[in-house]
Amino acid sequence: MEENKMGVRPVKKLLITMSVPMMISMLVQALYNIVDSVFVAQVSEDAVTALAAAFPMQNLLISLGMGTCVGVNALLSKGLGAKDQEAADNAANMGLLLSAVHYVFFMCVGLLSVSVFVRSQTDNPSTIAYAISYLRIICVLSFGCFFQVMMERLLQSTGRTHLSMISQTSGALINILFDYILIFGHFGFPRMEVAGAAVATCIGQICAACIGLFLNLKFNPEVHLSIKRILKPHVETVKKIYLIGVPSMLMMAIGTPMTYCMNRITGMFSEDGMWVFGSYFKLQSFFFMPVFGLNNGLIPILAYNYGAKKKARIKEGLKFAVVLGVCIMLVGTLVFNVFPKNLLLLFKANSVRLKIGIPALRTIGLSYPMAAVAIMLGSVFQAFAKSKYSFFISIARQLVVLIPVAWLLAQTGNINNVWWAFPIAEIVSLSLTVVFFRKVKAQVIDSLPDLQ
Repeated sequence: MEENKMGVRPVKKLLITMSVPMMISMLVQALYNIVDSVFVAQVSEDAVTALAAAFPMQNLLISLGMGTCVGVNALLSKGLGAKDQEAADNAANMGLLLSAVHYVFFMCVGLLSVSVFVRSQTDNPSTIAYAISYLRIICVLSFGCFFQVMMERLLQSTGRTHLSMISQTSGALINILFDYILIFGHFGFPRMEVAGAAVATCIGQICAACIGLFLNLKFNPEVHLSIKRILKPHVETVKKIYLIGVPSMLMMAIGTPMTYCMNRITGMFSEDGMWVFGSYFKLQSFFFMPVFGLNNGLIPILAYNYGAKKKARIKEGLKFAVVLGVCIMLVGTLVFNVFPKNLLLLFKANSVRLKIGIPALRTIGLSYPMAAVAIMLGSVFQAFAKSKYSFFISIARQLVVLIPVAWLLAQTGNINNVWWAFPIAEIVSLSLTVVFFRKVKAQVIDSLPDLQ
């Protein structure tokens, strides 16, 4: 096997060339999240709140798909770095098999349990009806989501992030187009309102999955996909995927109970508080998505050079990524503190929601630079099969600290105090990340030979 570019190109240039396409595609995805909510806000105030109520379960679906990809990504990149083509192919094909299994599970969830889930968060009939219709469609047609994410990660694992960008960006743009058509009923289509947003999302994901499959088959020769391999489970590879991926799944899925509990806590004051929290989650993606794109570009570089035993490249890539991540998040802090009113008015915020939302954005935005450092340092946990540390940190941040602190601050009777739970939780998260990073650095990175 020829040496992949991840083992030979200058590290800083490599990280930029691999990350920028993913950052662009994730920015487009973040733009879709905002445009989607802007369109839905034209329907009614309850429609935006419905998306907030639906988000916890939707996040669970995404977490299952993304966590599986973390396992596949690490195994595939490490296999290529170690010149083990069989291991790389097994990881790719088992990833597709698991995507199909996960889809069947969520199809059943969508048919059987979304009503109970939504009704536990709100008693507003309009919000309930919108959220149930949205979630049911998202779950029943979730095969597009699972296969889109997997196809993109296979491209990323071999360093072809520009192709991954094509897939993800195409899906997001198709999504935005059909949002406009289906939510409002243009070009002869019926006006579907919130349900139209769900259908548009699924159409975009299915199109992106098909584009991703084509790009893998045509332009990704280092990954060999075959129906025969997919239908013949390689049990040992599946175990390894879950060993690495389950902590990441759980880490991301922790966002489900977190957002569910925050909906309940902010809803204690009024549905306006729940609206603000849901709107914030849409807006924050515009800054977190590029950082996650940077993270996604860094992980295969770290994993490949770990397999190739190139310590200097690992250290250089990690340091550079931390600096870039902090710079991105400083912009987020600045924007949230200078333009909070303008951002909330995108979703037609009334005076009550502005009064709650402006302090919320300014307070939460203070934690962004700390979050960037934690995300970048945490990439070593995923790249070196130490995802258990990421899982532990996420539990500590979102469940052990954020929710209890938010609840305690809510007892003051002032919802603006609740938002301080986010900076407090981020301080704890960063402290734990540094502790575990130093441990992994000593055990894994420092044990590698000093090769160039």
